[in-house]
Parts: sequence; C-alpha cells; structure tokens
Amino acid sequence: MSIKDLFTIDERPRKGLLALEWVILAYALITLLVVLFCLTKVDNPGAMVWGRMRVVAITMGLWAVYRFMPCKMTTFLRVAIQMVLLGWWYQDTCDINSLFPNLDHIFASWDQTIFGFQPALVFSQRFAQPVLSEILELSYVSYYPMIIVVCFFYFFARNKEFEKCCFIILGTFFTYFLIFDFIPVAGPMYYYPAIGMDNVVKGIFPVVGDRMAGQWHIMKPPGWTDGLGYQLIADVHEGERPTGAFPSSHIGIALVSLFLAIRTRNKALVFTLFPFCIGIFFATVYIRAHYAVDAFAGLVSGLVFYAVWAGIAKWKAI
Repeated sequence: MSIKDLFTIDERPRKGLLALEWVILAYALITLLVVLFCLTKVDNPGAMVWGRMRVVAITMGLWAVYRFMPCKMTTFLRVAIQMVLLGWWYQDTCDINSLFPNLDHIFASWDQTIFGFQPALVFSQRFAQPVLSEILELSYVSYYPMIIVVCFFYFFARNKEFEKCCFIILGTFFTYFLIFDFIPVAGPMYYYPAIGMDNVVKGIFPVVGDRMAGQWHIMKPPGWTDGLGYQLIADVHEGERPTGAFPSSHIGIALVSLFLAIRTRNKALVFTLFPFCIGIFFATVYIRAHYAVDAFAGLVSGLVFYAVWAGIAKWKAI
C-alpha cells in the first residue's frame, strides 16, 4: 500500500458509525447507567460521566473527519484513537467495581484448593533465575506490541478485513471490561500485601470487602532488578489499578490476536506471536498479576469471545 493509497477517496464512503464504534457506545451507555444508578456511592461521578461524554464527542468528531475526507487514513484514525482510549476504559473499571465487595479471597482459595499452594507466590520463588524472569517479563509486556502488530498487518496486508480484525479485538476488550466492572478481583500483587504474607503462606485468605478501596499497595515485581523486563514491568505497574484480574484479559487478548494471525495464513506472523502467547500465559502468574485460575479462565474466555465476536462479524458482514 502506497502513501497515495492511504489518502485516496473511498469509492463508497460509509455513512454511519463503524460496528466497533457502536460496541464502544453501547458499553459507554451501560456503564453510564450504572454510574447514574449508584451516583451517591461513586467517588467521582462527575468525572466518569464527563469522561463518557468526551468519548462520544471524540467518536462523533472522528466520524465527521471521515465524512469530510473518506479514505483509508481517516478510517485508521477512527480505529487507532479508540484503541488508545482502551487504557482509560480499563482504569475506569476500577471506579465501577469498587462499588462492590472485593472477591480476591475466593480466587486465592480456589488456587489453594486446586494446587495446595499459591502458584502466584511459589512460581517466582522457585524460579528466580535472571534469564527466565527476563523472558517471562518481556513476554508480558509484549502483549501491547502484539496487538499493534496484528492490527497493522491487517491494515497494510489485508485492508478489507482491517475493520473486522479491530472489531473482534475491541469487542473482546469491552466484554472483559464488563466482567471486570462486576467481578472485583485485584489480583495477588494487591491482595497478598493487603492480608499479610503470613496469612498467604498459611493458606488463610480473609475477606477484605470494600474497606480496601483507595488503600491498596502493590508488590514489587519478582526477578532480576537490573533487567529490562523488570524495569518495563515496574513501569507498567506505575499505571496499574487494583482491577481486571479475573479472567486474564492479557491471555485472552493474546489468544484472540493469535487466532487473527492464523486467519491470515502468514506463517511468519503466526510463529512470531506464538512463543509470546506461551510466555504471557506463564508470566501473568509469575509476576503475581493473576491467580492461576485467572490464567486458565483467560484461555477459555479468549476462545469463547473470539468465536462470539468473529461470529457477529460474519453475521453482520463486517
């Protein structure tokens, strides 16, 4: 695709919103209703309401830009900016699920019952080798460029399927966000410090309820402190909030990205992503971002959500 192709006016410009934009607006409406219903319980309802209004304004503004100049580049901008806003939506899930009692004690107990110990604690203790920790931590942060690589591949190599690719990815993201809104699980890196490591070692997992809101402390990541992977994980943790542990969207989205890569039948792309997907599966537990049950739930949910959103895309002929 040449630069000229990016700005060539579409022969049949789309008149309405993209399917993925309707998904985002639907999620914004659902969560807006939750915020309005719990207005007196939300810490900063004004910011949450105005945040959604800004997203709607941005979406309509991008649509207007496309209508003014309907081309591949403006279509790309419509999608890319919604992708960038995913970080804001993720942070927002913490504000919503703080309305409900924390459930970490349940998931920690499930891990203890299934494995007889806490994989999120023992994994990094037993395997503290610098090389392994770097591989796993670099795999974890590869999640972000993995999504970008898949989307760019579709945009430049399979442009007719670009919208479908991004629709499936964004649809999966917002399905996870909806789950995070109503299933408040912070993850081991927040829950362990909250209850004390003595309790964790003894297999005692008390309920923290909603009393920890705004008081969570995050554990430092394990591994080689001078390593690049460690530093990147530490940077990621700076922007983290106690939300989104169950199921693991990292694993689910990585799996969806892999399935989208397989659809292209490009072996180089598939074999490039595959080892990172394996690394992400283990890394989520290794860095204590997730319980082991979260990781397996991420596999199952990723498969299910891909099937659902790919099915919707086929049904709607996106």
